[in-house]
Amino acid sequence: MTEYPNKLGQVIGSEQDLKTPKQLRPIFYGCFDWHSSVHGYWSIVRILKTFPELDEDGEIRDLLKQHITTANAKIELAFFQDKNNLGFERTYGWAWLFKLQEELVTWDDPDAQLWAAALQPLVDVLVIRYEEYLPKLVYPIRSGQHDNSAFGFSLSLDYARTVKHMAFEKVLITHARRLYTADRDCDIAYEPSGSDFLSPCLEEALVMSKILPQEEYKKWLKEFMPALFHADFELEPAIVKDRTDGKLVHLDGLNFSRSTCLSGIAHALPELKHLKQVGHKHLAYSLPNISNDDYMGSHWLGTFALYALFHQ
Repeated sequence: MTEYPNKLGQVIGSEQDLKTPKQLRPIFYGCFDWHSSVHGYWSIVRILKTFPELDEDGEIRDLLKQHITTANAKIELAFFQDKNNLGFERTYGWAWLFKLQEELVTWDDPDAQLWAAALQPLVDVLVIRYEEYLPKLVYPIRSGQHDNSAFGFSLSLDYARTVKHMAFEKVLITHARRLYTADRDCDIAYEPSGSDFLSPCLEEALVMSKILPQEEYKKWLKEFMPALFHADFELEPAIVKDRTDGKLVHLDGLNFSRSTCLSGIAHALPELKHLKQVGHKHLAYSLPNISNDDYMGSHWLGTFALYALFHQ
């Protein structure tokens, strides 16, 4: 756990809100910001599920037991019920919490089930917030950073399907279709912007692969990004010149998230298998950069690398 430096990011309603990160968020305080703490937990849980031998002495499990408790989860929930912070971490942090919960509820482990039970009230509140928010979202957010709508849809949809939350799944599909079905000619030549860690074009293409039947998706993608169907499609990895700069280092994350998207698109349409090679190139380019990296990158890039590796 690394409590400081910490970017709290909330709206201060009174002097009563002036507390330490740990006091405000006793589970998700140990990283640079709330969402990074959340997906840091996702990374730990996913690794423990896959490689349990890495925690033979139980040290990591003990830390999880200390932090993910019902009492701590109630404090986390209280923060999200503060009228000044109803939209806090919308929808990026919400989606990562759903992804963490997905890992916990599918882990056949007594401790994991206790942790999932502790977090479920907060998850349920954020599902309701998402369902209330989407009808009011007239236009999708197409940025290459946290508030990208397609990225939030994608992770949230995975959770809804895994836990068989059919009502939430229906809401997500309905609004993703509404927001994206008519899109055409996304020009990836204009990407990336200087601090992107998500590709607006590829994130949209990925989430649509999850909601459209294969033939419908193929037709849509040919109109949305026809260049992907060319066997010689190329996309150069993004370059980072200063990994101590919290914004510039986003571009390493872009390489990882592009890799995830390209693999997902190729999985949906196997005839686009050449996209996997482009994705592998991006992954290989930035993977060496997460070892002994500056904290501005290391506090989150490992998650994006891990997520990409698990989606090859």
